[in-house]
Amino acid sequence: MNPFSFSSKLTHRLGTLVAAFVLMFGAAAKAELIDPTADEFAVTAAALDPEAEGYSEGTVDAIGASIYKYMQLGGDTSVLTAEQKSAAEGYYDRYESAPFFGLSNLWVLICAFLVFLMHLGFSTLESGLTQQKNTVNILFKNVFIISAGLILYALWGFNAMYPLGNWSVSDIFAIGKPITMAGNEGNDLTYGGTALCQTGWTDFLFQAMFAATAATIVSGAVAERIKLPSFMIFAVLLVGIAYPITGSWKWGEGWLDDMGFYDFAGSSVVHGFGGFAALACVLVLGPRRGKYTKDGIKPILGHSMPLAAIGVFLLWLGWFGFNGGSVLSADPGAISYVCMTTALAASTGAIAAIAASWAFLKKPDLSMALNGILAGLVGITAGADSVTIPASMIIGLAAGALVVFSILTIDRLKIDDPVGAISVHGVCGIWGTLAVGLPFFQLESAEASFGIQLLGTLAIGFSFVCFTIIKMVMGVRVDEEIEERGLDVEEHGAPAYAQGVVAEGY
Repeated sequence: MNPFSFSSKLTHRLGTLVAAFVLMFGAAAKAELIDPTADEFAVTAAALDPEAEGYSEGTVDAIGASIYKYMQLGGDTSVLTAEQKSAAEGYYDRYESAPFFGLSNLWVLICAFLVFLMHLGFSTLESGLTQQKNTVNILFKNVFIISAGLILYALWGFNAMYPLGNWSVSDIFAIGKPITMAGNEGNDLTYGGTALCQTGWTDFLFQAMFAATAATIVSGAVAERIKLPSFMIFAVLLVGIAYPITGSWKWGEGWLDDMGFYDFAGSSVVHGFGGFAALACVLVLGPRRGKYTKDGIKPILGHSMPLAAIGVFLLWLGWFGFNGGSVLSADPGAISYVCMTTALAASTGAIAAIAASWAFLKKPDLSMALNGILAGLVGITAGADSVTIPASMIIGLAAGALVVFSILTIDRLKIDDPVGAISVHGVCGIWGTLAVGLPFFQLESAEASFGIQLLGTLAIGFSFVCFTIIKMVMGVRVDEEIEERGLDVEEHGAPAYAQGVVAEGY
């Protein structure tokens, strides 16, 4: 080695370090200190009290951040009041480091993208579990749901679901309005403090993905026989109006929230709502032709189990964003705990469904195993942050077994659900919500009443009346001939798979 070359490199690196220190200390010296005695940085004892009327964690944290920076830059701490120091300490305790807001916002954005990916999961799952001739129709509905859902939630739903106390009917209904720059941008702690640590735009995007999910649940249950225009109108009403109203009862601090109802990420608010919307639509719509005959139940097999399996694994991946993002910040302890309980419940759900279906159907059924994963995920969603580790596994086990018996029972009642959405989202959504209220399932810090949880699951209903009206006005079911030939060619003019298709014009 050339000693002169080594000396040159060492000198260069030392020079770089010196320059970095000069820049750092120079920037600190030039940084303009705030005037902590100014009115805008005043903190009262009431402002620090979470029980006080008008308490705003965001406002306190914003001031605390400024005071904390003042102290870090060598400001005169003797001029600070005890309350200002408490605000700075609270900011530091909650944040641990200054980049927390940016990290939290990025985390929730990534989770929104993961929930968006769930729509691909729903698309492939529904396509795989239904007949090939209806694949384009299913994919088209999913494209419409996410697209229309985002627009409707921006124009009305978001501010109707989160009215911030501006109720039209106290704790029950708020008139929505479009998102605007005023009040929704919140690019700092003033938007929601450390509890809702994100910008207004990120908050909207994450919640909009949830809204669209409710209608996607319905899509699979009514597959292969519903009129496309009728479904599109229903989806608009469900996502644009019904979901924001019922969602506001809990997450918008409405009457269910006032009573102490607990639903961390939406076992009832999203999945139960979507599952029972699906049940209402299926009851009005009726079963697929040929499913129930005088000789008994005739299975109508899906055309691609690989597609169905891909869909479920995409949904499982997306669920880490669904539940993990519901922490609403980058709190490392809360996120890791929620993701762990989510994974455990999904796994035990799969094992329970495999065991139950093998025992009763005498064969290991893949579709039941896949629905067992989803059942466990739906079941844990209400209490992913508040139940113990053993409880999360029990919730998944119970949901996995429950979904098998529910699917078989619903089929015997001649309620035709091609993908098992009613059982997975409706029945297991109720189970997950009720499980949160079982005292021996809860962490020591958690509180939820079983009675209130039961009331909450029964409170969310809308779809039966709405879908019946659509049926009376324009009909909801395609003609028998169209159903027989398949919706792809009849309603969309194109099959999903071109190879081997023999049809006029193709």
